[in-house]
Order: sequence, then structure tokens, then C-alpha cells
Amino acid sequence: MGKLNVALQMYTLRDETSKDFVGTLKNVASIGYNAVEFAGYGGLSAKSLRSLLDDLGIRGISTHVGADALRNDLQGVIDYALIVGLEYIVLPWLPKEYITNTDSFSILTDALNQAGEVCAKQGITLCYHNHDFEFAQIEGKYALDLLYAATNPDYVKAELDLYWVKRAGLDPVAYVKQYPGRVPLIHLKDMANDTEKSFAEVGYGVMDMDGIFAAGAEVGTKWYIVEQDVCKRPPLESVRMSFEYLQSRGLV
Repeated sequence: MGKLNVALQMYTLRDETSKDFVGTLKNVASIGYNAVEFAGYGGLSAKSLRSLLDDLGIRGISTHVGADALRNDLQGVIDYALIVGLEYIVLPWLPKEYITNTDSFSILTDALNQAGEVCAKQGITLCYHNHDFEFAQIEGKYALDLLYAATNPDYVKAELDLYWVKRAGLDPVAYVKQYPGRVPLIHLKDMANDTEKSFAEVGYGVMDMDGIFAAGAEVGTKWYIVEQDVCKRPPLESVRMSFEYLQSRGLV
């Protein structure tokens, strides 16, 4: 297996960035990550952030943006992303009722299609990021599958968070393979072998990493994004461990 495009989701370091956004990005670069996914910009202007990334030799590839911003200021979100050089805008979360309520579901999918088309015309790809509640069943089908079925694959792609797929009781590898050409981004997480199914550093848990990488290659995944929602050690140590695991495998 050759090298992978690996990024870090900065949400993992949210406590650190809240205190020192610039310094935390410098630490990420020193570990060896050369790409990041944002979950906030530390109050920096787009031009300032782009300049910082260029100085550090880090590429911004994507960003998590809440539904309100997408609804009320989509063009502003896109303009910022274009200046920074981002390729993907990701809707990271929605209240469960938006996914499982029939009336709000159709409004949601229409809005995603419309926003995705606006993004696509400007060179940006809109993605939806899942948790586990999207695997609630509606008339015998998973809500997440219904969301993909109701949205245009040219305008709405998937950022599959495979920890949550497994947490929902599904096989992450098999699930990725269901969506060829539609999974440009995978959140790379691991699950500890404990009763809580807690978050673990990549390579230190029970997730089938080789199977995930093979499935990603099969469906055309572009980026694998390291994320750890909760760390049992200092988060910078955790993201270093994940990177060093991938490095030891010759994947970065």
C-alpha cells in the first residue's frame, strides 16, 4: 500500500486552539501533519490563515461549518474557503429530528442539494458527516442511506466517520464499499477494546485499518482525516501517536 493523503481534524485539539490557535497549528506541523481540516478559524481572516498555512507548509483541505452558517451565509463560507484553498465544506452535525422526521427530512435534502450545487459551481465539494444516530431505521432503511438517495451525488458527497458506523453496529469496510465515487473523505478513528467503546488513537484499537484503506482505494477516497473526539491523554500526544502509527506503516 502506498502513501495516503492524511490530514488532522483540528476539533481534536479544540482546547488547545481555544488558548493558542496559531501555536497549536505550529505544533501540528512539527508532528509531521501537512494537511488539516478545520472546525473554526481562530478568529483569523482568510488571508491571514492562508498566509500562516503557507508559512507552516500545511494545506487546508476542508472545514466543518454549521447548518446556520450554510443557511444564512453560504457565499461567505465559500469565499473564505476559496481564499484559504479548501476543497471541501462539511456539514458536521444536525439534530436527530432533522434526519428522522419525514417533513423536515425533505426540507433538509432539498437544502443540501441547493447548497451543494452552489458550492460545486465554484469548485467546492459539499459533504455530510455522520454520527451513529443517522442509522436509525425509517421504513426498514437507514436514515443516512435515505439522505444519500435523496441528494444528488454530484452535489452532496459523504465524509464517512467510520467510528460511528461501527458504533451503530455496521461493518465500516462494507459500508464504505456501498458508495463508490461518493466518499472523498473518511474520518480515521479507532475504537478501544473496552466496554465503553471509547475513542482510541489510530492503530491502537479494534478498527480494521487495512480493510478501511483498501475500501477507500476502491471507492476513490481522497483524504483520510485523523480525529479523536475524546483523548485519555494530552490531545497533542494522541494525535502524535496516530501520526507515528501511520508513519510506521509507511502510509505518510
